[in-house]
Amino acid sequence: MKIDTFKKEHLDYQHARAEYWDHVHSEPVQRWSDYYRQKLQAAYAQVISPGATILELGCGRGDLLAALEPSVGVGIDCSALAIELAQQAHPALNFHVIDAHQLESSTQPLGDRTFDYIIISELVNDLWDVQRVLTGLKRFCAPHTRIVCNFYSHVWNIPLSIGQALGIATPRLTQNWLAPNDMTNLLSISGLQPLRTWSEVLIPIKIPFVSEFCNRYLAKLLPFRLFDMANFTIARPMPQAVVPPPSVSVVVAARNESGHIDELLARIPEMGSKTELIFVEGHSTDDTYAAIERAIAEYPDRNCKLIRQPGKGKGDAVRAGFEIAAGDILMILDADITVPPEDLPRFYDLLASGEGEFINGVRLVYPMEGNAMRFANLLGNKFFSWAFSWLLGQPIRDTLCGTKVLWRKDYKRIEKNRAYFGDFDPFGDFDLLFGAAKLNLKLLEVPIRYRARRYGETNISRWKHGWLLLRMVAFAARRIKFV
Repeated sequence: MKIDTFKKEHLDYQHARAEYWDHVHSEPVQRWSDYYRQKLQAAYAQVISPGATILELGCGRGDLLAALEPSVGVGIDCSALAIELAQQAHPALNFHVIDAHQLESSTQPLGDRTFDYIIISELVNDLWDVQRVLTGLKRFCAPHTRIVCNFYSHVWNIPLSIGQALGIATPRLTQNWLAPNDMTNLLSISGLQPLRTWSEVLIPIKIPFVSEFCNRYLAKLLPFRLFDMANFTIARPMPQAVVPPPSVSVVVAARNESGHIDELLARIPEMGSKTELIFVEGHSTDDTYAAIERAIAEYPDRNCKLIRQPGKGKGDAVRAGFEIAAGDILMILDADITVPPEDLPRFYDLLASGEGEFINGVRLVYPMEGNAMRFANLLGNKFFSWAFSWLLGQPIRDTLCGTKVLWRKDYKRIEKNRAYFGDFDPFGDFDLLFGAAKLNLKLLEVPIRYRARRYGETNISRWKHGWLLLRMVAFAARRIKFV
């Protein structure tokens, strides 16, 4: 009897919601909210590139879904009138009258197809059982799927109530007022892994000059961001190990490193189903190219490739190596052996297990050898670590560690989006970090014991390249944070 009563409460709740939203959508659209909707669309467009496959829960009239330009777009809503209007306005997309609580049912019409993104915009405040809905989403998730949701901040409870009383805000039924920590917890207990949270829209109405300045800059900074209207959260399915074991390509950019080549071939371990070593020689003034040729001949059992890079800089060399790589997993290893090659299996294990999707080395945890990093370089690394942690929304201890590991399929996606950030990073580290952040990949860092170089000299200029890094931070701030 108690179960029947509980079910009746839920059904009554959902019936009241459906009737309410049918009534809302029967009324003329309130144009005063256009500016706020535009800001939400812009925030989602920062996360979702055109051409993705998208499922939207609580799609309303389908305007947000259409604005994201999906290759396949599916929207569901409990309001039959909203779905009718959405299908009329956006005939290229697919809309269904489905209660989000019923997504776990085998009878729902979406089948078991998966999507690149699942978006939940301002719906969790209106749900009877948020955990049930989030759990039901997992059947539509592939490992790369990202769940993106936004919901009203607690701070705006009273202002919205006043706006509703004055008739300048849409009246709402009783709402769930979730804090970001509540949403993070609900995602976790539903079998999803939160990746990052942030907030948007300090001023939800258009005031010439004032709104744009406040929403672009102040909304991202303390203490102003505490008063933002929209909280955002991104999550992914819980990680699963990849079976069978993936193959690996290790790219070694080598310029004036002839003294390290034999040792590299002897020390780089075999990983996964097979490991290939790709040496990219950078127009050395010593005999690095010949040294690589000799070493390859001495290790006929190793799967090795050797090319000369087409341009200049480590970033160019890494891209040339990635271009010919055949492995499922791509690794970067500096030829100076300051990062021990024996640590590479740690990176491999985190990626192959699904725990991380972009693995970065960090040199700033364990004590370093005496001359491994000069004091000014150490300070610079710490500054850039702080700056990029703030920019990317995930903690990064060491942006300039040369050892980075990612899936080849994700690198191809980063490569496709490269035009968004531009192509002026000679190191390649920031190109990958920015790209991984744009894709919302799960970033993990592996502490390594950083060694001093034993042969040759570093190719990095402290002041010249330090100035370039500052320019890249400023550029990234405009493209990631202040947009």
